[in-house]
Amino acid sequence: MTPTGAVGTLLDRLIDYAGLFPPAALDMTTAAGNYARYREGDHHWLLGRFIVPARRLGELEAALPASASGWRLSALVGSKPERDLDAVAAFNERHQGGATVDVIETMTVLPGSAWTRYVEIPLEPDPAAAIRDAAAGGARVKMRTGGVTVDAFPPASQVARFLHACHIAGARFKATAGLHHPVRCLRTLTYEPDSPSGLMHGFLNLFLAAALVRLGQPLEETVALLEEQAPAAFEFDEAGARWRGHRLSVDDLRIARAEFADSFGSCSFEEPIEDLRGLGLL
Repeated sequence: MTPTGAVGTLLDRLIDYAGLFPPAALDMTTAAGNYARYREGDHHWLLGRFIVPARRLGELEAALPASASGWRLSALVGSKPERDLDAVAAFNERHQGGATVDVIETMTVLPGSAWTRYVEIPLEPDPAAAIRDAAAGGARVKMRTGGVTVDAFPPASQVARFLHACHIAGARFKATAGLHHPVRCLRTLTYEPDSPSGLMHGFLNLFLAAALVRLGQPLEETVALLEEQAPAAFEFDEAGARWRGHRLSVDDLRIARAEFADSFGSCSFEEPIEDLRGLGLL
């Protein structure tokens, strides 16, 4: 059951499962099996779509469990978009009423289609024009918030600029990579014994910041929220959430999730849950 109050509202279907991608980089059978298990688990309400490259849909098809009915998929379109979109359409035709690709993620703005589209926008240089163009073409946008090296994590100032540009353009967004933990923290970047460590963005920081940007929060305060590393600075109750004097009602959070801040992709579903438990939020 989805928790009531601010936690349930903010986190509902927030995590798109990207177990195929680094640093987890699981094989298809394991990733699909994990997704099936998470859908049946206690925290299924946090789970969004299964993310898969369009070129690997045939591989996924062979690995789908019998319980795959109702799966929602997001397909990554690569350098051959026509081929990939044909693969998506054929997959959906074969699986009517079962697993369905209803989202595609691309690096360029594609013509309108039956699918919800996200265009990945680089954070440098200033992404405002690219975000406007994507929104004008009916697409949503995606930003990359990390990776497996220290330099893959953008500074909070760039993330804040992206959020404000999305708000101005009326563009909905999702995030991908590096958001394994609720609150910004210093952690190892991969699961290897010799992994480097770096400051990782927190998904509570990001999605609360998005909700406050919607309400007119200035850029400098958005940066400060994204840089917040003290878990105690975040408070949640039945009526809303608070960060250092800034209050968001449950309705504020609901509207932000429904109209602005969609989800984030993570190669781990269990790591975010473990951290949320550690903070007493689950």
